[in-house]
This record gives sequence, structure tokens and C-alpha cells, in this order.
Amino acid sequence: MSKPNKDLYRQDLYKPGDDALYFLPLGGAGEIGMNLTLYGTQGKWLMVDLGVTFADETMPGIDVIMPDPTFIAERKNDLVGLVLTHGHEDHLGAIEYLWPQLECPVYATPFTAALLRAKLKERDLQHKIRIIEVPLSGTVKLGPFEMQWVNITHSIPESNCIIIKTKHGNVLHTGDWKFDPTPLVGNASDVETLKSLGSKNTLAIVMDSTNAMVPGHSGSEKEVREEFRKLFRNYQNRIVVTCFSSNVARLLSVFYAARENGRETALVGRSLWRMEQAARDTGYIPNDVRFLNEEEAGYVPRDKVVYICTGSQGEFRAALTKLATDSHQELTLEEGDVVMYSSREIPGNEKAIAKVQNALARQGIQVVTDKDHSIHVSGHPCQDELTQMYQWVRPQIALPVHGEMRHQMENARIAKLCQIPHTLIPSNGQIIRLAANDAPEKVGDVQSGRWVLDGIKVRPLSDSAFKDRTKMMWNGVAVVTMVVDEKGHLLVDPQITIKGFGVDDSARAEQDRNIARSAVIDAFETMPKSQRIDDVAVQHAVKNAVRRAMNERYGKKPVTEVHVMRV
Repeated sequence: MSKPNKDLYRQDLYKPGDDALYFLPLGGAGEIGMNLTLYGTQGKWLMVDLGVTFADETMPGIDVIMPDPTFIAERKNDLVGLVLTHGHEDHLGAIEYLWPQLECPVYATPFTAALLRAKLKERDLQHKIRIIEVPLSGTVKLGPFEMQWVNITHSIPESNCIIIKTKHGNVLHTGDWKFDPTPLVGNASDVETLKSLGSKNTLAIVMDSTNAMVPGHSGSEKEVREEFRKLFRNYQNRIVVTCFSSNVARLLSVFYAARENGRETALVGRSLWRMEQAARDTGYIPNDVRFLNEEEAGYVPRDKVVYICTGSQGEFRAALTKLATDSHQELTLEEGDVVMYSSREIPGNEKAIAKVQNALARQGIQVVTDKDHSIHVSGHPCQDELTQMYQWVRPQIALPVHGEMRHQMENARIAKLCQIPHTLIPSNGQIIRLAANDAPEKVGDVQSGRWVLDGIKVRPLSDSAFKDRTKMMWNGVAVVTMVVDEKGHLLVDPQITIKGFGVDDSARAEQDRNIARSAVIDAFETMPKSQRIDDVAVQHAVKNAVRRAMNERYGKKPVTEVHVMRV
């Protein structure tokens, strides 16, 4: 880093120097999703990806989580651009929320750019953000960085590794990837370019760790298509396939398997149609492939249709959840239909997925998963593929990211077995110095964390509102109104509202209020007169009385608000 300057207002202590290349993850290191990586040198920063992850039931009112951009937002004049590896939400989903703080150009290949434009149009941002399309295998020079996009297979078209070239050496940023020898959509991996890096003294590789604990190979999408063709013959009623909407190859596999078995295919869910349009516009869906919409699908006999639905992760508003709860406006399922989960469970979504599957089972609908048949393959590299990549690229330094600590540690172990000279496991917020012939070195820590979309507002997760909301979820809430005069006399009985204790019986609820009211009156009347004329003291005493009474009755201390009215 540049040498610290005592004058903090004139010198940025974290401005990247000209002595090395600096690597700084603000999201995606030590976690799955929410990817944001910075590279710095010669006073400039380059951003790779800007993604989201999704909230679970422990975060009431929150859907989208994204990395804290404060560090780079404060230095946006030194940010040369944002480059995207591919179109998954965990790599580009935060752009629509965080770009106004960055105001930099965005670089992406055509399919990824099409997806991003569609997302931005929904928020009326399509004309504000400058998106520069990069051709497949294209190159772009931004300040001290030159980027080369390298075709790599994944579960979405146009996934790319990016070679970042600087005067201090080259880094291969893998993004998400796998080696699929028979990709059904898009180009095969550019193996020759990857192999050539092995003879170019590559400085570092920033490596996907998602499947580092899984032995063997991730498998090919072609295997899934063949399995669908065989399975569809076995069912006589409706077939529903739920998968990640971004897997265009999977959509086509279902379509062709359905057509071979005399069935039409319908897309059910807005994100599927958005993906279909982007894929069609960029040539990844042939002209002879036509999907039915929901209204059209409703007229097709049970034995002549396959639905492809959103909701493989148990999302509350997704199409499959609505079908499972019989709340979809256009379509229904009946006993004897089958739902196939052509996807993996993202860690943290197990409960939500199980809830939907149980709802389906109660309707007499058969549930089939990849544990029953080979109807899913991962888009991430398993151990054999990681080994192959390390052997081809032969970097000086391995930096495992895109995974939790256990995944990163296993990736690092594989790197060491492949005789990579230096391995360092990064964490979000760590600035790591990368220089030829030197071991990687952590040289600083910067602000990192999580921001969330709360309704229509983006704010830090550390905001006190979320702490209060969580407390209310677990402990309930009580509101007390006290009417007292200037001399500290209680003029009427306190008015008390108590919520969140699961009391359906109105008599029991009134009993709770009476118990709390008695506790409040006792606490107030035993206060010294000097404190009864002090609003803050009254609020403190009353709050403690209510919390103590409810704790004795229910074992819970509600979030309590006390309003004191002086008349």
C-alpha cells in the first residue's frame, strides 16, 4: 500500500501503490453468494462482480442482502469500472441497488448484458447505467488493468474466467465454472487459453470453492437431458420441473424431452420469462422452440404438459410455492401429478424447501429429487476439476473464495497437493498484497459487512431497526400510555397493548393487560415524587415493570415503548 500520510484529509491511506497488485474481497470470501472483488494498483481500483444473496426466516422483512460498498463508494473517482463474469444474481444482482453510489461503467458479454438490461428496466435504470458489451473472448483495457474474458462452462450461458493483466503479473479470476465436455448451450471451455497460462508465470488464481469438498467431477448437462427423456415416459399426469431459471440448457433439456414424449412445455414464473427473452435475443434458444404461457398451459390436458416453475429453493412468492398451496391464479396440481426438483439445495434453504415439499405430499403429489434420479448436475467444479485447473494454470498463489471457510480450506489443501507455492485464505475486508516472487501478505483491513433491501430502502444490516425487529419477532411488543399531571399524579389507568404472545382467547389477553397494568401502577406509585415528575425516569421504571411481569408469566421480555403524557 502507499505509505500512510499524517494528513488524513489529503492522503488516502488505502490508495493502492505502484509496488504490487492488491486484492480486496468485500463479498464472497467465507460465504456463498454476494460476490464483490476489488483489485488495486497504481492508485486505481477495478471491481469484479457485484452480487446479492437472499435472506432466510431469521431476517423478517428482508429479501435481498448485498455487500457493504462503503469502502469503494468513498473512492469511486479511482474506480475504473465494474466487469462481470456472468449473469447469476450472486454476481450481478446488487447493481440495481448499489450502482448509484459507484457511477462507473459496467462491462459484460452480450447475454449477461441482456439480462442486466432487463433487470434495470424494471427499476427504470436502463438509461442511467452505461453498459459496454464485450465480445466473447474479448479484451478491455481500463487504466492499469487489461482484462481478457475466457469462455468457461457453468450453469448459465456466457460464464467467463477473467484474466486480469497488470505490470505486476496476471491473475486468473475464475468466477463460477466447471468443465463440461458436452455443453448443450454456448461454447465449450477455452482449454487452450487456460493451459497457456501455465507457461506465463501467472501470479495468482482466485478460485471458486463451492464444491471443493465434493470428490470427482461435477458431471455433464447432457446426462440430465437423457434422464429427463427416460423419466417423462413413466408418468401419465402433469409433470412439473423446478430448477434455477438461469439454466437455459436445463430449460431446453426439459423442452426436448417433453416434445419427444408428446408434451407441451410451459414456463411458470416471471424470472423464467426474463431469462427466456434474454436467451432468445442472444441466439441461445432456437426459433423452433416455443414455450406456453400460464394461460395457454391451463387448456392443455394433464398428460400433455410439462410445467417449468420457479421456486426450487422454497421462495415464498415463487410459482411452485403457489402451486403447492393451491393459490396460483391460473394453474392447479392434483393427486397423481409429479414435481421434479432439478436443482440443489442452497445451504440455509432446507426448511423452506421441505415446507413446500410437504405441502405437495399432502396433496398426493409425488416429489422426485436428484437423490432419486440423475436430474441435476452442479455448475461448480468438484475436486478433480479443481486439480485440473491448478495443474494447467500453475499460479504462484492460490486464493480460494466463493465458499464458506470449510470449502476454502479444502480448496487450499488441493492447491498445496498440486504444489502451488503459496496459498492464502482471504476474508471479506482484507487487503492482500500480491507481488511476483513474494508470498501473499495481508496488509490491512477495511470496512466490510452487509447491506439489505428493506422495503424500498437500502441500508446497513447493522441498523438498529433490524435488531428491534428481531427482538419483536422473538419476544413480542408492548406499548404503554401514561397520563399524568405535572405533579406526578396518575390521572387514569395506563392503557396497554401487548402483541406477539400468541394469545387467541380475548379473556386471556385482557388478563395479560390487567397483570401488566397492575405492575405498571405499582412501579409508578412506589417511585419517589422527584422521579415521578421526570419523564425519562417514569419510562424506565414502567418499561422494567412490564418486561418483568411478562417474563414471569411467559418467560419473554417484550420490546416495550412507554409514552408519557403530561396534562
